[in-house]
Amino acid sequence: MDRCIVLVDAGYLLGAAASLLAGEPSRSRITVDHAALIQALRDRAESDTERPLLRIYWFDGAPDRVPQPEHRRLRVMPRVTVRLGALTRSDGRWAQKGVDAAMHAELTELARNRACSDVVLVTGDGDLLPGMMAAKEHGVAVHLWAVQAADGDYNQSEDLVAEADERRVLDRAWITQAVRAKELTGVCAPQPVPRPEIAAILSAPLPESSLAAAAEAGTENADRAPAARAVENGTAERMPAPKGVPTPKDLAALRAPGAQPVQHPATTATLRWSSDKGWVDRPGGAAESAEAASMPTLAQLTTAEQRWADREEDITTVGGDPYEVGQVFARRWMSRLGDQSHLQKLSEMYPRIPHRIDGELLRYAARFGLLAHKDDQIDEHDRYAIRAGFWREFDVPAGAGEHASAGE
Repeated sequence: MDRCIVLVDAGYLLGAAASLLAGEPSRSRITVDHAALIQALRDRAESDTERPLLRIYWFDGAPDRVPQPEHRRLRVMPRVTVRLGALTRSDGRWAQKGVDAAMHAELTELARNRACSDVVLVTGDGDLLPGMMAAKEHGVAVHLWAVQAADGDYNQSEDLVAEADERRVLDRAWITQAVRAKELTGVCAPQPVPRPEIAAILSAPLPESSLAAAAEAGTENADRAPAARAVENGTAERMPAPKGVPTPKDLAALRAPGAQPVQHPATTATLRWSSDKGWVDRPGGAAESAEAASMPTLAQLTTAEQRWADREEDITTVGGDPYEVGQVFARRWMSRLGDQSHLQKLSEMYPRIPHRIDGELLRYAARFGLLAHKDDQIDEHDRYAIRAGFWREFDVPAGAGEHASAGE
């Protein structure tokens, strides 16, 4: 068939781009416009091969092969197919497993079935040499693309380079069409992006009873003094979590047999944490108010037809950014809410979300791979972003935010 196919090793392409632009191969050091990158790959492939594009295969690794937000965006783009291998952690480093084997299998299968006349390989791994040789034996022209190396040397297997029919280099000018290095404020600190909603949630004070219980548990006053002063002054900036913040385990210990009595019983403490596995009663935690407990969950408000439509939207349009996830969930919940009085009640609870709804929100976020890399736990900052997205969609009245910041 007179058409071309592009096989992309994302680990190589983006890792080499990070080395070129940011000085190290960490993909966290770059931002990628995936739509622009896919279009640039298509235009370059059709120009170099003089053949129309059939498809771009994007090979990447993901923990437990769970698609990450970037994979969800890519797999719904026209003419793009995403193939995921495993991503495992060893000696503090992440390594792809099965990506080379998947590329080899796809390359040989396409060549054997004469699905194309030209194949473009964006990779540097010599393990693909047998697949490249097999494709050539089936009459397919193999084009090998390299990313310009930061040190001017090859970043590809020499055997792979020697076996290719054609070789091209994607230089800095081409790479920067869709990839940018993240700006740094210091040697290695990423530029913070201010988000007032997240800052408001982070600055919400703990109830006085919780602070008192923590003090009785052996917390030093000096440890929490900076955070307490920040709350009193209305500072909206994120403060590091003080050592004086009690965990559910700490509060449960106050009720254990033999524990020292405290002036403020643990039963009066309000916990700030919630579980992504749903609401569970915790020793030492204050019960929810009747108003909060009476609020319906999204599952209770959703019909079977709406559930199908939601899943379709999740797969095709929701990228999976934590902030976006919170907005989508809130939009659905509000649009299906029959009793609008719940909205006013919820606004008075800002920035805390009722436990049942909050647990459902975090379980929804887990669908988008936000548990990945975190040992089955959503990262704390992602949790704040999810909840901030929820409140942004809800559009909390200014008065509610002021009351929350003042601890009322």
